[in-house]
Amino acid sequence: MIRVAILTVSDSCSQRKMEDVSGQTIKNMLAQPLRGAGLDADKFEICEYTITADEQENIKKELIYFADEVKVDIVFTMGGTGLGPRDVTPEATAAVCEKMVPGLAEVMRLEGLKKTKNAMLSRGAAGIRGNTLIINLPGSPKAVKESLEIILDVLPHARDMLLGRGHK
Repeated sequence: MIRVAILTVSDSCSQRKMEDVSGQTIKNMLAQPLRGAGLDADKFEICEYTITADEQENIKKELIYFADEVKVDIVFTMGGTGLGPRDVTPEATAAVCEKMVPGLAEVMRLEGLKKTKNAMLSRGAAGIRGNTLIINLPGSPKAVKESLEIILDVLPHARDMLLGRGHK
């Protein structure tokens, strides 16, 4: 079982002015079996789900809590990866991570470019804190779905590597 936390970063969702459709999108996707995987170990369990405002200190606090206290395998953030003045999710992620994993964000942008040129404006990042992989996804439900589809199949291997299980 891959233990997951979901963090939606959105001023409007945190103030209950908008429904968190992106959060529901990721929940629905993680409920589906992985392609080509038949083992229970490759299923996702959502342990935590939180919405926070676009405030770097709040984002950092939640990421640290998920990694250090809850000890989830993967944290997915949604939102705050654009060019807006309050978009600070990549900075918060980098501030709490010990190592960065640029390939995940690079491939999401690269594949996203095949659908829209706007993908090059995403500043999403990915990194490691302890044994937790933190991955920034864009904020829109469509971009969340497209980005997660690109990387979902490699996440069980990433988790195994983080836990010292080596290559399979």
